[in-house]
Amino acid sequence: MTVQHRINAYWTGRAPSYDEYVQRPDRFAADQQAWSAVWAQALSAGPLDVLDVGTGTGQAAVLLAGLGHRVTGIDLAEGMLERARQHAAAMANGPVIQHGDAVHPDFPAGSFDAVTSRYLMWTLREPEIAVANWVRLLRPGGTVAVVDSTWFPNGLDNAAENFADHYDHQVQAVLPLATAQSIDQTVAVLEGAGLAQVTVTPLASIFELDRRFGVAPNHEHQMQFLVTGQR
Repeated sequence: MTVQHRINAYWTGRAPSYDEYVQRPDRFAADQQAWSAVWAQALSAGPLDVLDVGTGTGQAAVLLAGLGHRVTGIDLAEGMLERARQHAAAMANGPVIQHGDAVHPDFPAGSFDAVTSRYLMWTLREPEIAVANWVRLLRPGGTVAVVDSTWFPNGLDNAAENFADHYDHQVQAVLPLATAQSIDQTVAVLEGAGLAQVTVTPLASIFELDRRFGVAPNHEHQMQFLVTGQR
């Protein structure tokens, strides 16, 4: 089993519980409002053609579509794709959800105005190659916008069921941002791909929601960041 197959298997198994957490009713409306504001800040007014890489259950893709963008979401974990398709089908002008590799997205150059991701960078193999490929997909003036944090600065110590079985040492060896000490390491990847005006925005609104409602199991309460760059 390849490294990526191990990652896919983990997230396919996690998909039901992950999606239930994202959709939990106690903070769903607040999350929708806060994350919509994050993505509205990240991208110019649409409608834009947006590729959401590592779309997971489609949380970002659905919100981006709700902002009026034309969104395509890709992922390699079939369990996540199943959930994302269900959410996309439930809305008018929802995102198109496809099987696809975030590192090597199979689209012609200049296909999109923006490439987005949420909680992907830490588990992204070959991030330098991936972001360079995203830049190739952008039209002039396009945007890369990623949301992530430094989830495991002290190593991938996570008590989630089967996490260590899938994110073993072989997997960790090819995920250079998995144990990043600072969001600056993600900034360096975007700058290295030739993006200009790379900007980091701490997501205080999400931090406050996590304070009010609590964080996901086996996670710490910590700041998340929006990192954007322009082609």
